[in-house]
Amino acid sequence: MRVKMILPALTEATSPLFRPIKYSLFPPLGLATLAGYLRDDDEVDLQDEHVEILKTDDEPDIVVIQVYITSAYRAYKLADHYRQKGCYVCLGGLHVTSLPEEAAVHADSIFLGPGEDIWPQFLKDYREGHPQARYVSKVRTLKRLPPIRRDLIKRHLYLVPNSIVVTRGCPHHCDFCYKDAFFQGGRSFYTQKVDDALAEIDRLPGKHLYFLDDHIFGDSRFARELFQGMRGMGRLWQAAATVNSLLKSGMLELAAEAGLRSIFVGFESLSVANLQDHAKVQNLNRDYQAAIRRVHDAGVMVNGSFVFGMDDDDASVFSRTVDWAVESGIETSTYHILTPYPATGLYQRMEAEGRLLHSNWDLYDTRHTVFQPKLLTGEQLETGYWQAYRRFYTWRNIFKGASTKPTWLRFARHAAYSAGWKKFEGLWNLAIRLKQVGQMRPLLENILSGLGRVQPQTGVGSDDSVELPVLSSVD
Repeated sequence: MRVKMILPALTEATSPLFRPIKYSLFPPLGLATLAGYLRDDDEVDLQDEHVEILKTDDEPDIVVIQVYITSAYRAYKLADHYRQKGCYVCLGGLHVTSLPEEAAVHADSIFLGPGEDIWPQFLKDYREGHPQARYVSKVRTLKRLPPIRRDLIKRHLYLVPNSIVVTRGCPHHCDFCYKDAFFQGGRSFYTQKVDDALAEIDRLPGKHLYFLDDHIFGDSRFARELFQGMRGMGRLWQAAATVNSLLKSGMLELAAEAGLRSIFVGFESLSVANLQDHAKVQNLNRDYQAAIRRVHDAGVMVNGSFVFGMDDDDASVFSRTVDWAVESGIETSTYHILTPYPATGLYQRMEAEGRLLHSNWDLYDTRHTVFQPKLLTGEQLETGYWQAYRRFYTWRNIFKGASTKPTWLRFARHAAYSAGWKKFEGLWNLAIRLKQVGQMRPLLENILSGLGRVQPQTGVGSDDSVELPVLSSVD
């Protein structure tokens, strides 16, 4: 059986003018996971349009396409192309689960929810000659998963080929998140066995890895055992966690001892009213500054995430948020325009209030205004979003944020990491075009490791003892 697996891309990821590095970070791990269920004698081709030009002149037996909202139209075009050739087309992913009727028009079979139980069932049905038109996930387990087909991943095309997922979902229920719709009908958060997760980590070459889990600390018992098992493995890794989990005693430090060097944190908003409106309860009554201090004291960098356009946001939100992030010493900052994804609580609320502007999924990318904000115009929201990025990543603010660090070594690491992400996009673009992104990995590892030094102060190692004076401004 010949199987083709495709991750379609947005136009900007294939642009002849500029290709952002964010599309060359991670390989299509979900598709590589599904490929693990195929037989040894099956032929499988995995293509990621973000990093390579798709070949569409082939005629495989089955075509599997993973669909996100901003690649939906491209995915449907590819699906229609292969169906016209007589190929059997399967569509799955977040967007398909949210809008199954829309997706079903372009597919022979659609898959709703996680694929660990429904994909093996489809393969059995297909081989027996009676595949179903719709498969809905009910059984939620990560036990007895086959090894991920990492041999299908073109490692040299990615900055972070060692991506890994050891949990599924998230224990929280923010109203703007796809998660509840995707995991409807079963458990919305579950984990691998620790031994299985450690075995998968051990398979990965090199030092660096990135946990793509929504919340690596979501199950405290699992996380604690995982981090204890990772101690001594010599890994440098990045992950995501919530504010409240970072304030829990001991867990963060244990993660740092296991190699954690950068954490993505969804602060989302500095407004209590906004957090309440969107059920971001894990952030309510939490001391953001205390969480940041704990992360930095453990020698870990912070990538703060913020959302603009919530109902309590006025025209001052952009500068206030950026100033706070810089003064807090956050190393990198990610901004988003509030986006009501289909099937989320936010979408339903916006639809009921008549505030949705259109359903052009290409623009549901957290960079365009697709609803009517309450205290801002759509133009103000988009302009402020772009200004926030430009302002946070000015050289002045990069050095101002770095100056909050207590030592010259940490100052240098902050400046190198922040500037490397946004001030050298031309260099990243060149590396992408030359297909040499993987050659930049040692530089990333060196910065994460503390420019050759062990960073944490809390029992993990030593730090540069030369104190750095705090600067009030940097010209």
